[in-house]
Amino acid sequence: MNDDLLRSIEEKLPQFSKSQKLIANFILSHYEKAAYMTALRLGSAVNVSESTVVRFAIEMGFAGYPQMQKALQSHIKNRLTSLQRMDVSRSRIGDENPVAGVLNQDIDKIRRTLEIVNNEKFEDAVSTILAAKRVYIQGAMSSGLLASFMHYYLRMIFDKVTLVGAVGTAEIYQQMIHIGEEDLLIAMSFPRYASSTIEACRFAHDEGAHIIAITDGENSPLTEFAHTSLFAYTDMVSFVDSLVAPMSVINALIAMVSSANRCRVEQTFSKLEQLWDSQRVYKTDV
Repeated sequence: MNDDLLRSIEEKLPQFSKSQKLIANFILSHYEKAAYMTALRLGSAVNVSESTVVRFAIEMGFAGYPQMQKALQSHIKNRLTSLQRMDVSRSRIGDENPVAGVLNQDIDKIRRTLEIVNNEKFEDAVSTILAAKRVYIQGAMSSGLLASFMHYYLRMIFDKVTLVGAVGTAEIYQQMIHIGEEDLLIAMSFPRYASSTIEACRFAHDEGAHIIAITDGENSPLTEFAHTSLFAYTDMVSFVDSLVAPMSVINALIAMVSSANRCRVEQTFSKLEQLWDSQRVYKTDV
């Protein structure tokens, strides 16, 4: 959904029935909560029936309530503040055991990501990584954790991998100043999208480099610059961003790259194991 739906609800408000006005006013005032309510729960919140809520969605031009709910979620995901996310989290989990509630939502994110996996794009991403002269990885805010994780493993396979620090835009330009047509930028960002990552993509694109975007969907601003986009499902659980689905996508990508470069990976880890043993990096007598 975009702002047109809220505007449309406001415009139609005078001609709605009494029950429809209750639904409309709740959505306009609490759209961040309504986006994650079932039709039954939304109806209960304003004392109307579930069927009335469904009819309201149809009245607004949707095939049913799930379509309107998805539109609301699309509208808010890049707009909610951390405090609003906390409020949504409390509303969604409700009386459910908090641990079970969060873990079940994470399970659902991975399941929904699996449903949208594009194997051809994964294979294209692997080929691009293997062919790149240099690989730059960038992610800001919570996505910086994803970037660090990916960098940690890819640098064990290649000696051409650079982690671009999640700093100001000017500093990012300096770290990527030598990026060119034979190079690759792997950029990752999820709502709320980091401006520095968008600008890194813009800069890499202008310099002719290949770009792989790891993000949440076609509407992400990263896809405008990316040659290949890999999607992972996300939504707001709390002020803490859930990274389980993006991490799974990155795991899959690393596994495919490793498999395609098996001989080098085996040599690298054989040497690393000897070094780790000699330096007693891991405790073995447990």
